[in-house]
Amino acid sequence: MKKNILFIDACTRKDSRTRRLAEAVLSHIDGVVTHLKLYDESLYPVDENAVVQREQCVSCGSCESDQLKYAKQFAAADEIVIAAPHWDLSFPSLLKVYIENVTVIGVTFAYTEQGELYGLCKAERLIYVATAGGRILDESFGYGYVRALCRRFYGIPVTESLCAQKLDLVGENPEEILQEAIDEAGRRFGDGILYEHDELRNAEAVSSDADGQIHRLN
Repeated sequence: MKKNILFIDACTRKDSRTRRLAEAVLSHIDGVVTHLKLYDESLYPVDENAVVQREQCVSCGSCESDQLKYAKQFAAADEIVIAAPHWDLSFPSLLKVYIENVTVIGVTFAYTEQGELYGLCKAERLIYVATAGGRILDESFGYGYVRALCRRFYGIPVTESLCAQKLDLVGENPEEILQEAIDEAGRRFGDGILYEHDELRNAEAVSSDADGQIHRLN
């Protein structure tokens, strides 16, 4: 049976360089990809009402609720790839909202009787992919945060990151930098075979802002 790969796409741009790099990673991993495009989802910050509803659903044990669908999907994945452009020393806020929705006691993590955390997620590995127009000065706000969640909450034993930096600095060659990262994906995750995932074809995202401003396509 092929692996169930969850691709969490936090890229807002149609021509996202982060998504391009993540798809290069996925091309070296065999499995069935579920492409979760966060900007196409109805994701909201977890408020008091949401907490009450999902606690009731977890206690019920048989409820199928929108409050739990992201957490259940995350917990069931065999492998997880996150594509998150490096914004404001971290990642897009929608990814944080998604994380709030998947960090659910009784679904992705639980406590022992002694109060110790343990993970309930099936995945053996999570790969965090990012690009940055400048330099990533401190990964603890982005990849480091996700890595800590995997280790302390979700029980995902292996986390890796792949990043292309300095794509918009004067004097740098962005295509060359990105291609080096794509080549690194092949060395780190490849086995000499390239896989095509139909689930990633014809992927669309917002390509321009309503105000017409120009932004980096990370």
